[in-house]
Amino acid sequence: MNDISNILETMEYGPAPEDSKDVRAWLKAQKSGFGHFIGGAFTKPEKGATFAVANPADGEKLADVALGTAKDVDEAVAAAGKALKKWQALSCNQRARHLYALARHVQKHSRFLAVLETLDNGKTIRETRDIDIPLVARHFYHHAGWAELRDRSFPGYEAAGVCGQIIPWNFPLLMLAWKVAPALAAGCTVVLKSAEHTPLTAIAFAEICAEAGLPAGVFNLVNGDAEAGSAIAGHPDVSKLAFTGSTEVGRILRRQTAGSGKKLSLELGGKSPFIVFENADLDAAVEGVVDAIWFNQGEVCCAGSRALVQEGIADRFHEKLKARMEKLRVGDPLDKAMDMGAVVAPVQVEQITAKVQAGVAEGAEMWQPSWAGKFSGANEGCFYPPTLFTHVSPASSLAQEEVFGPVFASMTFRTPGEAVQLANNSRYGLAASIWSQNLDEAFDTARKVKSGVVWINSTNLFDAAAGFGGYKESGYGREGGREGMMEYLVPAWQKKAKALPESEALPAPTPAPGGEGGGLDRTVKLYIGGKQARPDSGYSYPVTGKGGKHLAEVGLGNRKDIRNAVEAAHKASGWSGMTGHARAQVLYFLAENLELRAKEFAERLAEAGASSHAAKREVEASVARIMFYAAWADKYDGAVRAPASRMLSLALNEPWEVMGISCPDEAPLLAFISLVIPAISMGNRVVVTPSPMQPLAACDLYQVLDTSDVPGGVINIVTGDRDTLADTMAKHDDIAALWYFGGAKGTEMAERESAGNLKPVWANNGKARDWHDTEQGEGEEFLFRATRIKTIWTPFGV
Repeated sequence: MNDISNILETMEYGPAPEDSKDVRAWLKAQKSGFGHFIGGAFTKPEKGATFAVANPADGEKLADVALGTAKDVDEAVAAAGKALKKWQALSCNQRARHLYALARHVQKHSRFLAVLETLDNGKTIRETRDIDIPLVARHFYHHAGWAELRDRSFPGYEAAGVCGQIIPWNFPLLMLAWKVAPALAAGCTVVLKSAEHTPLTAIAFAEICAEAGLPAGVFNLVNGDAEAGSAIAGHPDVSKLAFTGSTEVGRILRRQTAGSGKKLSLELGGKSPFIVFENADLDAAVEGVVDAIWFNQGEVCCAGSRALVQEGIADRFHEKLKARMEKLRVGDPLDKAMDMGAVVAPVQVEQITAKVQAGVAEGAEMWQPSWAGKFSGANEGCFYPPTLFTHVSPASSLAQEEVFGPVFASMTFRTPGEAVQLANNSRYGLAASIWSQNLDEAFDTARKVKSGVVWINSTNLFDAAAGFGGYKESGYGREGGREGMMEYLVPAWQKKAKALPESEALPAPTPAPGGEGGGLDRTVKLYIGGKQARPDSGYSYPVTGKGGKHLAEVGLGNRKDIRNAVEAAHKASGWSGMTGHARAQVLYFLAENLELRAKEFAERLAEAGASSHAAKREVEASVARIMFYAAWADKYDGAVRAPASRMLSLALNEPWEVMGISCPDEAPLLAFISLVIPAISMGNRVVVTPSPMQPLAACDLYQVLDTSDVPGGVINIVTGDRDTLADTMAKHDDIAALWYFGGAKGTEMAERESAGNLKPVWANNGKARDWHDTEQGEGEEFLFRATRIKTIWTPFGV
């Protein structure tokens, strides 16, 4: 009997299964299992240990895969190193052709890859077919363009070298594309470790590399667990490490790579706010929730898992949301009518369940659809129903910790200011979603939220042209866009830089014989909050010049002085809110006043040991450098991109706000100016330690700063031992970024200790830099390091 009339009445879906026979035939052909892909060929898996890969939807074993060891990593890195020179010797156009070919072959095999990803990961075929795989191809197409334009778009830069890349299991092939495409476009070669739960599409991609004619060794794949990942991170011949995964592992990798000279980018956890204002289109916002937290079963680092709903509309919003949850379909991910598939593994179900139970124990109110009970008990498959929590406390684990599952925690707010406070009440800062029909309100909130990506009236949108990455403990570095290319490039001159000797120990803070007498003693204080301050330690140390002549006593700063300086810097937040033009005027005035006292500063440098000619040259260069960054203050712009129809993506350069800077001993005035001025020109406030051995020229700037309208707290100067003070700044949770220019041991310490709040560290790795050279001592590299990019997505014409 025809049931069409009944179907129209009930609106029930019929089954719409995707055919998986081609993928299963491919899996069956590899009965002995899959090996690694090294030097353009697959290894034989029977030579070592293997691990089983299962379909999370039903527990079916799909394949055995070789378990990578340190020896496998050694072989893969050696193959990548061998291929590097030939790959870099290709023209930009030739490398672009290879990336274009990869994009075309991904498209050719798109259905196969979508089905394989669904079997391996558990996500729905609708998502792999319509989102993941098209984005994979898009990334290779986009970066084929960057490969073509690399030399013209990034003059003075070259490829970082052999890159180690470690990807997660939630978007296995897409995360591969996010990392491999820019690396190859930059001229790097790659050793990639797939996720232990989901290695199969990476293996299929390796086959595509061979099919597309990518030169042997340019892409290498090692499968395995944390042992293989650790071997990649610690390998001395890996020049760049890119990692997507948990914040805890990110900390481990930061400590492991400290002092190695490796470039490091980290895309880590998140607890992204989903802010709904009372004037929002509630029906659209409810659909936004579906995309925010039930997309990919909530196994998304930027999932909008933390709702902030304006109090007046909270009840209506929650009722609409519950009605929508009742209609969600969870089941066989190969069924094209399903909204949610299976989470990746039984252990993930256990972790989600434990966090949900903890939320209930904390007093939050849980709600699940009426049909949720069918997923309890001994059911086959790793399914978890969509879950809503209301009456969640801001301090609750549901509001603070990543669940990484289909769990939505909702809180309320009254005013926009309270919404921003609650949104920023998190150690994470990966993404945010804002729903409001008032675009002034939406954009104002977007600028104030501390997140690397903000979606307005939308959520979970991605494109190869739009940078993606986090603030705070969500990591640093960007993937996608021009900023993503910078992660795989280094200034060409750096590879030839000479090593600096380790710094001498400071003189003991005890009375120094040999003073001339007869004059007033000069003891230089610290400069904090626009005022001179005595060091908390009560100690000072002697500074000597030519022939060991005693010049002055300088305050010996300690961790409490750094604390006071950080507090002063945070109070000077108005500097970050000023326009670039206003900051430029202050910097021009600073240059003017320094030039008026040029003779005095030259004499001070000559006292310290510089020749009169060198001293005069250094002061002149310092004035010119201030003017250079004053010119940039209102010109270092972001970008507007159009990644999708009726959608704009705005890449905004935002200051870190409070930065720590450790200055070198060479060129004590010029190096100080070259580091401090680009930082404050971009709106940062800084805590800076000048040259420990020759701090007087920097300290002489106190009066110049006071008479140049530099607000108190914008520049805070703490003298003392560089590494002791850098250790404190690296550990300080309220310093967002650290620049360290000193010895190799100091670099290792600063990077290792920064793992606490995962602040980015820009360091010279113990290498010398010619501060007079405009390529090494100034330029856009300093401005790039002084900012972090926020990507704001907004629809238009809808």
